[in-house]
Amino acid sequence: MSNYRRNFVHGGCYFFTVNLLERQRTLLTDHIDLLRDSVRRVKVLYPFHIDAWVVLPDHMHAVWTLPPDTNDFPVRWRLIKLLFSKGLPHTERLSSVRRQRSERGIWQRRYWEHTISTESDYAQHIDYVHANPLKHGHVNRICDWPYSSFHRYVRDGILSVDWRGDVGDLPNVLD
Repeated sequence: MSNYRRNFVHGGCYFFTVNLLERQRTLLTDHIDLLRDSVRRVKVLYPFHIDAWVVLPDHMHAVWTLPPDTNDFPVRWRLIKLLFSKGLPHTERLSSVRRQRSERGIWQRRYWEHTISTESDYAQHIDYVHANPLKHGHVNRICDWPYSSFHRYVRDGILSVDWRGDVGDLPNVLD
């Protein structure tokens, strides 16, 4: 078994990639209201700031900043995934291992996490999040993807509605 470690920083800023188990499914966008409600409910119990977020049909990327008194992002992800899964009908295929453990077959067990360490690192990951629908060919213009914090950045005057980003200059992260 691999030696799997997370970097825990109180008040840290993190980039995440979270994937569905079956990458051909479109559960995240098909059930976007359930996902949004799951995130809202978790934020009430375990606050965090959403710096950026994009939801694609089969995976999502997020940049979060945690409160200064905590480093516990795993509990937040565990609860978001749990609440989302509980709201879905049981239609997924289950492996014998997942069946024995009474697990759902919705999510990949692990997720990618990167601790943001510099302002440049932060800016690159924010851009990566916002450019992701374009990178995956879901839209021709980033502003046309509805499930993104890009729209908040436009509303707040941080990015222009015609911002395209340069996907080639963005970090190489797991999708």
